[in-house]
Amino acid sequence: MTWDEWEPARGRVAEDGVGARALPRQRGGSVGGQTDLASSPAEKKAAARAIEEHLEPGTRKAGGWADEETGALVKEFGARDGHGWVTAGALRQAHKVWERQVKALMDRLGSEKDALRNTSALFQKTDVSVGAQVRRPSGLDLL
Repeated sequence: MTWDEWEPARGRVAEDGVGARALPRQRGGSVGGQTDLASSPAEKKAAARAIEEHLEPGTRKAGGWADEETGALVKEFGARDGHGWVTAGALRQAHKVWERQVKALMDRLGSEKDALRNTSALFQKTDVSVGAQVRRPSGLDLL
């Protein structure tokens, strides 16, 4: 993406309310300070929605853009009369690595989104399970 292409996209990201303001903030502005993480159910839901509505589609779109551009370059540098540039093969290999990285990122975004949505249920199940283990039945319970 060129700088000219990035400028309008950056403006749209700012208008959508996603970007630096959507990321965890440092308290006191110090490096390594405590971050303000999404801890309430509403904040977790909003974070999961931001991943679903902004990060995943944007990542998918960027990956698709790279597919088109790289495919065109490989074709341009490829063999026409039996001879091609070595660059075509190198671009093809680099693109395979890129595809794996995009897939890994998409998988990670999906798992983070699911984790944000399932955290409350997980904590509730854990609390009930621990409570059941800690409180053993006594003889008085039978009376």
